Amino acid sequence: MSAKNTSVGGSGGKKEIRFRTVFRNCILDCLRARGYKEADDDAWDFFWADVHWVRENLHTNVSASKRLDEHQRVNHFPNHYELTRKDMLTKNLKRAQKNLQREGQMAEAAQYDFLPKSFVLPGEYGPFLEEFKKGFGSYDYDSKSRIDNRELKCERKSSGIDNIWIMKPVGGRQGKGIFLFNKLCEISDWKKGVSWSSDDPQADTYLAQHYISNPYLVGGRKFDLRLYALVTSFSPLTLWMSRNGFARFSNSRFSMAKAEIKNALVHLTNVAIQSQDAAYDSEVGCKWGVQSLRKHIAFRHGEEATNRCFHEMQNVIIRSLLAVQKVIINDKNCFELYGYDLMIDSNLKPYLIEVNASPSISADTEDDYALKFGLLDDLMTIIDMEGNLTGQEEHIGGFDLVYQGSSVKQPPSYEVQSHIGCANDHGNSMRQLNRIYGAGKVGQSSGCKTPTWKRKKNTH
Repeated sequence: MSAKNTSVGGSGGKKEIRFRTVFRNCILDCLRARGYKEADDDAWDFFWADVHWVRENLHTNVSASKRLDEHQRVNHFPNHYELTRKDMLTKNLKRAQKNLQREGQMAEAAQYDFLPKSFVLPGEYGPFLEEFKKGFGSYDYDSKSRIDNRELKCERKSSGIDNIWIMKPVGGRQGKGIFLFNKLCEISDWKKGVSWSSDDPQADTYLAQHYISNPYLVGGRKFDLRLYALVTSFSPLTLWMSRNGFARFSNSRFSMAKAEIKNALVHLTNVAIQSQDAAYDSEVGCKWGVQSLRKHIAFRHGEEATNRCFHEMQNVIIRSLLAVQKVIINDKNCFELYGYDLMIDSNLKPYLIEVNASPSISADTEDDYALKFGLLDDLMTIIDMEGNLTGQEEHIGGFDLVYQGSSVKQPPSYEVQSHIGCANDHGNSMRQLNRIYGAGKVGQSSGCKTPTWKRKKNTH
């Protein structure tokens, strides 16, 4: 793809690392703070690219894909969409569960219940309809309808069985195009007049997902969790989990009242949605650090229940990656930081909502900036463009190695089995690395300081 940068791996002196990125936010600040030089050509060592560049240059057809030099690193795997597209994620998780069942591993297959019941429409409209019918009592077929069309008029059971579903465009972001429904007629207009086949789809593809109607609430408000998972290899699967993350809250109190079903401010926690609320405070935002959430849950439910909940969240992430491990192209030049969105129900059971290939690395508050800058700086230490690490490290900054071919077992003396939401170990970890590799070689503690907060908000 390009001539190898002779400054990398050369003899004598400090290595000069050249980078490219189209983003002008925390990643640019981080790379500059580490002393990397921005390249204006293809002679780069590190590229924080967008998914469009990856789609155009790193094809699933290896023979047609651009070849990267051995030292170059880029931040996406070629077919990351197997995990990050809502429809592909659903397909791969269902397939993984069925494979385990065929192999007789029923106990492990049962653990794949962390995805709410989901159907890709319109392709799976028939199976969806059968599941949808379970929440209703009597049915009247419209005299103008045919059974093949399966358009039904439904009446809610007198027992009040909950049958709320949420529709999501498979390629949507920031809450766009999402809506809740509990009647088939509310999606009949979307389906009406559409002929659909896998070879010639004419309808937008949506994911119909059973709505979690009993979310865990804090102060009466709903939230979801954004957690960060860094995959440096799919063969063997190598996963680093960040201790940092945040909960995104709605501004309005949660309610399942009929009058509130269509209220996005009650049911959707995306910042892009919540920021439209007149009561939204841009200085404070609507996020709460995952460390604060873990403390809150521990105070209300005890350490044992809290440890179990956060360990289950980590296992959800591991199992989702195992489900796509065999289909992801394991390009040794690639790594990926995934943004996992999860929810917890009132029983402290975690559910996987979606996985993001490009989690936002822009900041909307000073605390958000500190979190994301530190996250990226630790990530760069793990990627190790400088060649300082031995490969034996298990704790780097705010990241912990949790899977490398198999789960990384914690010593028996550890009180927790997952460090998600635990104290960020950045300082201690970096001081230890400095003692091993020498001062001035890794991370913020070697003089790589977080730039002062800029009042002007990043817009990318």
